[in-house]
Amino acid sequence: MKKTKHIFCTVSQYYVYIMTNKSRTLYTGVTNNLERRVYEHKQKLIPGFTSKYNTSRLVYFEATEDIRAAIEREKQIKGWLRSKKVALIESVNPTWADLSAGWL
Repeated sequence: MKKTKHIFCTVSQYYVYIMTNKSRTLYTGVTNNLERRVYEHKQKLIPGFTSKYNTSRLVYFEATEDIRAAIEREKQIKGWLRSKKVALIESVNPTWADLSAGWL
């Protein structure tokens, strides 16, 4: 009997995302597990900006399989003026709906 070698390839997803609050304060981040990270923001499990400003609504995200591309994109968005970030959000989510509604 011939032995076969199995190679398993796992494809990882990385997400660049923007969270906001009632005052529309913006937070941009990167993660490999969007659902878990949004949960952490909503539950204020990680001390810092998002818990201080209660940025608990996911209004934008994009996915890639390349972690370096995700980190570069996060840095790019963080460097933008607020107006450009707002335009990005509104290009896919004009009402600023919570894209994670119903996840948890």
